[in-house]
Amino acid sequence: MQPSEEYPVSPEILRALRARAGARPALTFEEFMDVALYDPAAGYYRRERPRIGYGPGTDFLTATASAPVFGRMVAAACAGLLGAARPGNYDFVELGAEPGAGILREGPHPFRSYRAVGIGEPLRIEGPSVVFSNELFDAQPFRRLRFTGGRWRELGVRVGAAALSEAEMEPVFPATLALPQVAPEGYAIDAPLAAARLARAIAGEPWHGLFVAFDYGKSWEELAQATPAGTARAYRGHAQHNDLLAFAGEQDLTCHVCWDWLRLALSEAGFKDPRVESQEAFFTRHAAGFIESLAAAEAGRMSRDKLALLQLLHPAHMGQKFQVLWALRPGTLPT
Repeated sequence: MQPSEEYPVSPEILRALRARAGARPALTFEEFMDVALYDPAAGYYRRERPRIGYGPGTDFLTATASAPVFGRMVAAACAGLLGAARPGNYDFVELGAEPGAGILREGPHPFRSYRAVGIGEPLRIEGPSVVFSNELFDAQPFRRLRFTGGRWRELGVRVGAAALSEAEMEPVFPATLALPQVAPEGYAIDAPLAAARLARAIAGEPWHGLFVAFDYGKSWEELAQATPAGTARAYRGHAQHNDLLAFAGEQDLTCHVCWDWLRLALSEAGFKDPRVESQEAFFTRHAAGFIESLAAAEAGRMSRDKLALLQLLHPAHMGQKFQVLWALRPGTLPT
């Protein structure tokens, strides 16, 4: 992570970062990212602007760009996973939806109701529910560590008069974070602790039913031993780069989630056997009927829906790049 002194930093972001830092010389990267992405006045995800899609000014694509096919496939897969419980008994709650968007906002669906919860809105999940998210957990603030001089140091952010720079700090982490005792010099770990906290918060709401999260991630072993440069990156204008301090408040910041931590959060809250599958496997196993019907209806031509289906399933596109964590928590349905 290089200093971003060649890039201007907006006065709004500077004020918010200084307020967060108080008298401290530097912020943790998690604190910086929380301001840069989620500050109510200047954060990237709080600005009224397009972020997802193909249009001008957008920064990245997600599976929701293939809507409504993506939404119809998710609905079919969730209905299949609920089985005999019947989806009409469940409310479908989408977390992290963009303003005015949502995978089931258009067209019919098999659930009792549909509700989209945007960034900054309270969760309030009750009763029989299907709780869905797409690339929500990878957008949560994360901590950064680097092994240097025989020990781990935390990477933070120093707020200057008009620019930002990297700072090394003494790490203060929970004892449950099993850092390797030794690592190659310069090995970096981007630790998505806030994503695990979010999973615990969602699971702590008074609901039962099906949890489904589409995202990209790795096991803790992979993060700690097989990704020496870390997994953090930035997106702006559909280009990926590694200057995480540039364009603060104007670019997306992300890292791979730790599936082990999310599965543990669900298991501890009573979810049975949380599983991670590739996006391709999830849909072909749990939405096979929908896929077959779409292929039959579009036989003989390469329609827009068929192209979207290929993008979602093909291993070279989104099929293997993304994974799906899903789990069921039993409960009593209303009579």
